Amino acid sequence: MIDIFNNFSSFIVFKTWQHLQLSLYSLFLSIAIAVPIGVILAKSRYPKIAAFVLKLTSALQTIPALALIALLVAFLVLLRKFIALPATGFFPAIIVLSLYAILPILANTYYGIKNVDPTMKDIAKGMGMTSKQILFSVEIPLALSVIMTGIRLSLVWTIGMATLTSLVGAGGLGDLIMQGLRSMNVNLILAGTIPCAILAIFFDWLLAIISKWLMYSSKK
Repeated sequence: MIDIFNNFSSFIVFKTWQHLQLSLYSLFLSIAIAVPIGVILAKSRYPKIAAFVLKLTSALQTIPALALIALLVAFLVLLRKFIALPATGFFPAIIVLSLYAILPILANTYYGIKNVDPTMKDIAKGMGMTSKQILFSVEIPLALSVIMTGIRLSLVWTIGMATLTSLVGAGGLGDLIMQGLRSMNVNLILAGTIPCAILAIFFDWLLAIISKWLMYSSKK
C-alpha cells in the first residue's frame, strides 16, 4: 500500500484535485438547478406538472452512465456545426454529472417542503407572515435536513460517477483506474480507487456535520 503512494504520489494528488473539481462543480450546478425547481414544484398548484418533472428526472437515472456520456458527446459534436462547444473534456463531464446529481436534490427538496406540517404554516400566517416569509423562515428551514440528505447522496454518487468521465478526457482519478485496467497494473487501479473511496467517505461525513450545524442554527 505504501509503495503505491510512493510511486504515484504527485500524480495521485493532481488527479484527486481534478476529481474534486469535477465532483464539486457538478454538485454546485445541480444544487443551483434542483433546489429552485424543487421549491417551485412544491409550491405549484399543478401537481401533474410536478409529477411529470420528477418522472423525467427519474428517467435520466435509468440511462446507463456510459450511454449518457456517449449520447451527450454525439449531441455536442452535432451542435458544433452551429455553436463552438467542446465535445470532450471538462464541459461534457460536468453536464453528465450534474444531470445524474439533480434527481436526489430535486426530489428531496420537493418532498421536504411538501411534507412540512401545515400547522406550522398556519401559525406563521396567523403571525402575519407573507408567503415568501413563510417559505424562507418556516418551510425551507424545516425541510433542510431532507434537502441536505439529497445533497449528500448526490455528492457520493457524483464522486463515484466522475471516474467514468475520464473516457471523454475530463481527467480525475478515473484516468488512473483506466490506465491500470488497460495495462493490468493493480497498483494504478488501487491508486485511483482508494482516493476515490476516501473522498466519498470524507465528504459524506463533512456534509453530515454541516447538516447538523445548519439544523442547529435554524432552531435558534
